[in-house]
Amino acid sequence: MGNLIRTAVIPSAGLGTRLLPATKQQPKEMLPVFVRGSKGLVLLKPVIQLVFERLYDAGSRQFLFVVGRGKRSIEDHFTPDNDFTEHLRKLGKPQLVGEMERFYRRVRSSNIVFINQPEPLGFGDAVLKAKAFTKQESFIVHAGDDLIISRDVGYFSRLVRAFDGHQADAAFCVQKVKDPTRYGVVEGDRVSPGLYRVKRVEEKPRRPKSRVAIVALYAFNESIHDYIEKARGYHAHELELTDAIEGLIEDGGKVYGVELNADETRIDVGTPESYWNALRATMDWR
Repeated sequence: MGNLIRTAVIPSAGLGTRLLPATKQQPKEMLPVFVRGSKGLVLLKPVIQLVFERLYDAGSRQFLFVVGRGKRSIEDHFTPDNDFTEHLRKLGKPQLVGEMERFYRRVRSSNIVFINQPEPLGFGDAVLKAKAFTKQESFIVHAGDDLIISRDVGYFSRLVRAFDGHQADAAFCVQKVKDPTRYGVVEGDRVSPGLYRVKRVEEKPRRPKSRVAIVALYAFNESIHDYIEKARGYHAHELELTDAIEGLIEDGGKVYGVELNADETRIDVGTPESYWNALRATMDWR
């Protein structure tokens, strides 16, 4: 992402009720998927660690994790534990020591803030909680339980390039899916290969107008906060980020969707089925 957008907001406060009882004590964002470490070592990493590492590799250095009740293990995971790595060293596990130290180097060279979302009031509310920290700057939002697996982080570059090059108010990644009723769905015009000018978004529609679904990786300027506040006025419970984006579009805001390439795959851990698919996908990807 270069120097354009260095702040990333990672909402991770959802209750994960569809994954109970596994998520009664363990946040769904801490569920592991397969990766290959150095020298071919097969590892299990929490999804949220992979999200952080991908954002870091793309240039982010300021991270705002929005967490809620029962999410303390996320904060613990992102706190370097020298005693633990030393214990691994004494056990004669140098490869695991190396993996932990590489993660901790990224953590130590980042500014990390944990923000509390006292009630699970939705993804939009979680983003709004970061307003005081993002201030007047553009920022990235990446869900803590949604991940794009690929050989590199080229999708970040394309996202930021579309956001900056079109002077957009919002941009996000999209991908065609078999069942769009599970996601935010996009209607729009293709303006160039892999790029849509978005005319409408709808969250989990019963009758989707397209198969183009939002991937939970966004770039926003500061105006999104105003539209989240407006959306709060007509929602009594959970506040969807798509409602704020729809309000932005209705007021003439410029919103773009950046399509993932064929070799870039979106995985999420929101349901038992999707988590099973995530395990299979990451096992194959290794």
